[in-house]
Amino acid sequence: MTHRPYVLLSVAVSVDGYIDDASPQRLLLSNEADFDRVDAVRADSDAILIGAETLRRDNPRLLVSSAERRAARLAAGKPEYPLKVTVSARGDLDPELRFWHHGGDKLVYTTNTGAAKLGDRLAGLAEVVSLGGDIDLGALLDDLGRRGIARMMVEGGTRMHTEFLSADLADELQMAVAPILVGHAAAPRFLGPAEFPSRRMRLADVTRIGDVALLRYLPQESDGG
Repeated sequence: MTHRPYVLLSVAVSVDGYIDDASPQRLLLSNEADFDRVDAVRADSDAILIGAETLRRDNPRLLVSSAERRAARLAAGKPEYPLKVTVSARGDLDPELRFWHHGGDKLVYTTNTGAAKLGDRLAGLAEVVSLGGDIDLGALLDDLGRRGIARMMVEGGTRMHTEFLSADLADELQMAVAPILVGHAAAPRFLGPAEFPSRRMRLADVTRIGDVALLRYLPQESDGG
């Protein structure tokens, strides 16, 4: 029997729940110590997933920065970098994005329509997998499980976090809360409107990292309250 990967959502938010502001430059919510913690979480993951909108907006490389952590992965018989995964229903992905040109293997989950666009566009850059007429996150996790992915980190953005939580497919949420207020109506928030499970999540841990509070929730476990 194939097991789906353990799904860990990772996000940094302002006190008022935003993951960025409305300016062209990316808002850095975490501090250096928290960025290093996120790098460690990446290094412990078999795959890192990011949504297409975040890919287009932030143009990240999505790498493990620490040479020591990459060396430890290799010593453990793992690839130097986790598998990098993105999701795009329409297939609107630019092959010039930095995501494709750094790190290890890349995988795109899309629809039949998106696959028709991306087959040639990403040839030699990424494997393109169609999930059919729609994006089904359960089918996505099943496929990753068959590929041997045991632990996946989801780094955003709003739509991906919303869909994993509303589908009750997240095993863990690590939320770094920064002492910043954004308040821009056009800025992206952590979550969008959706029907979420009504139970209270269990708070497993709270850690102070400089001026950032790291909250660790287990969404599929109730606090009993």
